[in-house]
Amino acid sequence: MNRDGANVYISNRDEEQVKKDYFEVIGEKDISSETINVIDSIERVTFEAVYARCSDPGYNAAAMDGIAVRAECTYGITEMNPKILEEGKDFQYVNTGNVIREPYNSVIMIEDVIKMDDGKVKIITPAYPWQHIRPIGENIVAGEMIIPSKHKIRPLDIGALISGGIEKIKVYKKPRIGIIPTGSELVESFDALKEGKIIESNSRVFAALVSQYGGKPNRYPPCEDDYEVLKNAIIQGVQENEILIVNAGSSAGTRDYTAKVIAELGQVVAHGIAIKPGKPTILGLIDKKPVIGIPGYPVSAYLVFEAFVKPLLLKYTGQKHDMQETVSATISKRLVSSLKNKELVRVTLGYVEGRLIATPLVRGAGATMSLVKADGIFEISRQSEGVEAGQEIQVKLLKPLESIKGTLVSIGSHDLIMDIIADQMKLSFGHVGSIGGIMAMKRKECHISPIHLLDESTGEYNISYIKKYFPDRKMALIKGVKRLQGFIVQKGNPDNVKNFEDLIREDICFVNRQRGAGTRILLDYHCKRLGINTNDIKGYKREMATHMAVAVSVKTGSANVGMGVYSAAKALDLDFIPIAYESYDFLVPHEYLDDPKIQEFISILKSDDFRNKVLDLGGYELEDTGETQRVGEE
Repeated sequence: MNRDGANVYISNRDEEQVKKDYFEVIGEKDISSETINVIDSIERVTFEAVYARCSDPGYNAAAMDGIAVRAECTYGITEMNPKILEEGKDFQYVNTGNVIREPYNSVIMIEDVIKMDDGKVKIITPAYPWQHIRPIGENIVAGEMIIPSKHKIRPLDIGALISGGIEKIKVYKKPRIGIIPTGSELVESFDALKEGKIIESNSRVFAALVSQYGGKPNRYPPCEDDYEVLKNAIIQGVQENEILIVNAGSSAGTRDYTAKVIAELGQVVAHGIAIKPGKPTILGLIDKKPVIGIPGYPVSAYLVFEAFVKPLLLKYTGQKHDMQETVSATISKRLVSSLKNKELVRVTLGYVEGRLIATPLVRGAGATMSLVKADGIFEISRQSEGVEAGQEIQVKLLKPLESIKGTLVSIGSHDLIMDIIADQMKLSFGHVGSIGGIMAMKRKECHISPIHLLDESTGEYNISYIKKYFPDRKMALIKGVKRLQGFIVQKGNPDNVKNFEDLIREDICFVNRQRGAGTRILLDYHCKRLGINTNDIKGYKREMATHMAVAVSVKTGSANVGMGVYSAAKALDLDFIPIAYESYDFLVPHEYLDDPKIQEFISILKSDDFRNKVLDLGGYELEDTGETQRVGEE
């Protein structure tokens, strides 16, 4: 081909193969970031995971209008044995959100208070410690991940970020996308329209799409069909932008110069794609920057933009495509609900063996993070007392179903390393304890179950439980981490907690993990070995679903000590008395090992990035991490 001759070198290559080849030629680009104010960050994409700088609430707060009391002063009260309380001496009035200070540790709703004369009230039901009080960190705990990297910021995320003490945030810088419309027949105003002239509109569509997908459009005036004029325009466009679109002039006409100019200035990777419309597409590279020649017909132009420009834009801005709809899903956990109200339950979603599994998140009205993490919401009507595990429900999606399809569903024990993994892949996790995870696995409601279960007779972790609960199914254990378990205590250990025997002291209040949690099993094992009756441990029946929740209870003074992992204590600047390292591993059905999601999970576990981040947490050792051990296979 020459400047005045027809281009006869248009090929007809497979679209997917061309796209693969083109992206390989482009290679990995140094993606730019910038730091902006959180309040200006709507629709921007996070460049890195964002962790809370402070807890929310930052103080113990009344959750109801009522009176603040000392719970101990109400024990034994009944309708037949009421008690008169005096304002200022026995109680103080509080409104929702007021600070609760010592000596008060409980709130009685105003509806349950009978007012009397002279500032006195009568109560007929007892209170319990921390009743109707939002403890420090109930919503957000300092050090926990608020949103992961490559997350498009929504209005509710801004609220969570501000509540977590984040003022500025690092986001992907919007790539500048140059748009050059070409054609001597093009005009930009309706007044200039006449026979032989066309109003230029494709570039306006491109500019809108660029803005919609997170880029910064840089539209140039239409360029006439002249080789040197087009060449100079392309040189300028490449210098001023990260990606350049040249619209029209990509076919085989005598005045279609785009491919020739790109070849002269750089490289034509492909000219001609097996798609209709859109065949004469040009994929090129100049100065290591993508230059894409898009056909001039509007339908072709739009389809080619969606096929080739959009994935580049999303890659440069850390995004994936979004959709929204309502879907049927199977609920993984029994939920009880009041007949008084319609309840909106936030869930995470993931596909397991063809079924969409919905895992409920925290249901409290102040739990902002449940919205941040939620994939969807389903409604429990006023006529229902709840739903049973395994029941089919309708979920309104907050995130696109396409992104949920690639989610790895994890149900089982909690650990901070799950946040590290969730920052690097699509991971949905429910914290139900090790035994709860095994039960979910038996119901085929998850892909993996994090477990750390001690066999009291052998001292071995996890294997005997797998053989017990899955006698007829081939399973595998992906090796995770060795993590340090111990007592989480207040800074300086003012209560001088040293060992398990201290848990039964009169001045010690304990906070426990839920039944079935490996941490609780470890506690019970040591108590049994030492002859300690758990009924003598005050607070033994007070249960928390995560290590961070245990740490928050100690931090806020509602407990003197709890049992958990070192990383949780470190995250909240608490002291820690080590007990032992344990094996925190991942149970997975043998047949899932070749699943791409499991392979991605294993790859992350074996990566240097994961190792470095885990070791930075403190209290972990990595030994054979990511290796698999088959269980139950003869």
